[in-house]
Amino acid sequence: MQLFNAMRIGVLIVSTGTCIQGQSSNDAQTEAKGIPARTTPADYQSQAQAGTVTIAAEFAGHSLPTLEGPLNTEDYVAVETALFGPTGARLIISARDFSLRVNGKKTPLASQPYGLVVGSLKDPEWAPPEPPAPKSKTSLGGGGQGQGESKDPPAPVKVPVAVQRAMAQRVQKASLPEGDRSLPQAGLIFFPYRGKITNLQPIELIYDGPAGKATQKLQP
Repeated sequence: MQLFNAMRIGVLIVSTGTCIQGQSSNDAQTEAKGIPARTTPADYQSQAQAGTVTIAAEFAGHSLPTLEGPLNTEDYVAVETALFGPTGARLIISARDFSLRVNGKKTPLASQPYGLVVGSLKDPEWAPPEPPAPKSKTSLGGGGQGQGESKDPPAPVKVPVAVQRAMAQRVQKASLPEGDRSLPQAGLIFFPYRGKITNLQPIELIYDGPAGKATQKLQP
């Protein structure tokens, strides 16, 4: 079911991207601008050096910060990551250069594209409409109960397509921008994890990319 939801929302994203292609290149760049980098690497929870590039990061857990407000997911965790460099520096950025080691396990978690995350997103600001009042049943027998509420289970809540598409676009915009980019750049990287955040000790963000190699400890 989760894979089906991700594929269904992925179709929505593709259709949105098709519309974007007909717009100006500036509009397309806006869709992948990530999160504005903070003033300095010291403004993040952790820092590490990979060559001349400073990688700063902060563990966000199951709450995904976006420019329009936080979203939640039970199936993934996010790390807000920023890359800083000397004046005028550029770097080929890819989320695939990052992995996350949790609880000292030998094999770290590989980063996942935002398209897989959207199927599990929830907006804490969105509330489903009030369900209709249950129909009452009148007993026709003399000894029966006069009235009773229907015992039918409530219908499952369906998130409107427009709300799903809006959440997908918010996560897409907040994702770490990829490709040849000028520094600094910042955004979210996603990793699969369904457990409680308090059970994560220790957490290590691993970078292995064009800038070099670096490992840094994060706090839940």
